[in-house]
Amino acid sequence: MNFLTEIVAFVVAIGVLVVVHEFGHYSVARLCGVKVLRFSVGFGKPLVKWVSKATGTEWTISALPLGGYVKMLDEREAEATIPEADLPRAFNRQPVFKRIAIVAAGPVANFILAILLFAGVFAGGVSEPAAILAAPAANTVAAKAGFEGGETIVSMRDAQGGGGASGETHPVRSWSDLRWKLLDASFDHRRVVLTAKTHEGTFDFPVAVGKIDDQDVDQDFMDKLGFEPGGGTLAVAGVEAGSAAAKAGLQAGDVLRAIDGKKIDNAMGFIDYVQHRPGTPVSLTLERSGAQRAVQIVPELKPDAATHRDVGRIGASLATRIPTVDVRYGPIESLQLGVNRTWDISIYSLRMFGRMITGEASLKNLSGPVTIADYAGKSARLGLSAFLSFLALVSISLGVLNLLPIPVLDGGHLLYYLVEAATGKAVSDRWQLVLQRAGLVCIVALSMIALFNDLARLIRF
Repeated sequence: MNFLTEIVAFVVAIGVLVVVHEFGHYSVARLCGVKVLRFSVGFGKPLVKWVSKATGTEWTISALPLGGYVKMLDEREAEATIPEADLPRAFNRQPVFKRIAIVAAGPVANFILAILLFAGVFAGGVSEPAAILAAPAANTVAAKAGFEGGETIVSMRDAQGGGGASGETHPVRSWSDLRWKLLDASFDHRRVVLTAKTHEGTFDFPVAVGKIDDQDVDQDFMDKLGFEPGGGTLAVAGVEAGSAAAKAGLQAGDVLRAIDGKKIDNAMGFIDYVQHRPGTPVSLTLERSGAQRAVQIVPELKPDAATHRDVGRIGASLATRIPTVDVRYGPIESLQLGVNRTWDISIYSLRMFGRMITGEASLKNLSGPVTIADYAGKSARLGLSAFLSFLALVSISLGVLNLLPIPVLDGGHLLYYLVEAATGKAVSDRWQLVLQRAGLVCIVALSMIALFNDLARLIRF
């Protein structure tokens, strides 16, 4: 059932994004007076096709759904002599700025779609984890800033210079909001000040976020900073027969309150504590049927499939109940936030791609169709707002990718036309052919790396 969900969600996502991208090219081409011969969703043999009587455009749905294209009237690609009356409607006869507008319209359409999707999610409201911190691990950025766990982050501002001056204060509404703000600060290695509420009052915490280096997509930089969601309750979801947890008497439904006297409010902290204490008795305070009790448990030394090393395990699955907040905005603010989120993610994507080129970030950040399908299915199972947010993210990625100055992509064609606009001379056919081949090699190489990363994540090598 999960596999079917992933396939359906993936096809829907790709179909929507391709149609929107190509409709951007189509609509601006029509506005510029260019004749569009074919609008195809997918590649290969057409499965369904019809011809518009009003425009003469052939609309097709083809066998291979991973993409699509718009074919315009062009003397360079014409299979037969173009009638004299149609020559003014040929793409190659258009002024350079019209050609730029037509080519740029596809990626722009993807950005507009992302803005509208994010705005819809913000306006419709979404339940997100509250920005409450768990107790940070020792020597992390959060621990060095003075956080002890239980603080609720309410705002963030830049710390400018050493004279106490600071930047504009931005409210933090949820854990997701906090993550995006810290991610943005990390790219510029900015110092920030987090304002947090505690049971004793409201305090400022100066934080040196640090710069992101070589982050794998499967790792969360928030964990490395020491920021983890807290304020919730940790419960036992299941117990393995014959395990240390079973021997100690743990049962499904037990709420874990403390370990060796330290409060527990998230699974990551508990697991880390246990993994580092194989063979060492630890005391658990748990709540069962409204009554608290203490048990002693000895973690067993077991191999960890993810890290390929032996760690302490108790043989229990855990479930964390994190406090949530309902985040909802008005129409105008939602649209503004949609623009801001789309801009932030676009810049983040460009920066990450630049870091991959310079070797500052791992090529493992590239993802292919398998990973996209996996996340499509996961987001679809989480609900409509999660799927729409995923769709917006992929739409932005598609827009950014197509604007890269690589021949065969929209960005490569834009580069040709910008050179033509600046020099008054078109890039020669010979140079275009050479660059086209080089661009094709780049795209194939990137696709192979992305596919390898997909397979590596599936079989974990």
